[in-house]
Amino acid sequence: MKTETIFSKIIRREIYSDIVYQDDLVTAFRDIKPKAPVHILIVPNILIASINHVKHEHKQILGHMITTAAKIAKHEGIANNGYRLIINCNQHAGQEIFHLHIHLVGGHNLGPILIE
Repeated sequence: MKTETIFSKIIRREIYSDIVYQDDLVTAFRDIKPKAPVHILIVPNILIASINHVKHEHKQILGHMITTAAKIAKHEGIANNGYRLIINCNQHAGQEIFHLHIHLVGGHNLGPILIE
């Protein structure tokens, strides 16, 4: 399994990204190809390749990813009208970077499906 991704370099700030939140467990930054007015990726600071690689000891990180998403949605002004959290798992679901991440998307009516 890989030990390094482009997200790893963003987390360490070796590659510039518009980071909106960072702490000991997660980093959140704006997607470079947004699908909505607000499109932020929330990633664990450790490499977990996909949701299939989650282990029992990761449950604190996963919970923190969700609560961080809610905090960011409020800060971005999209919490009241609504937003979507998306986790893609593997190629058929559209996962392109194999470092677990949550897409936080909102800022307009998303309709029944956002990503096709």
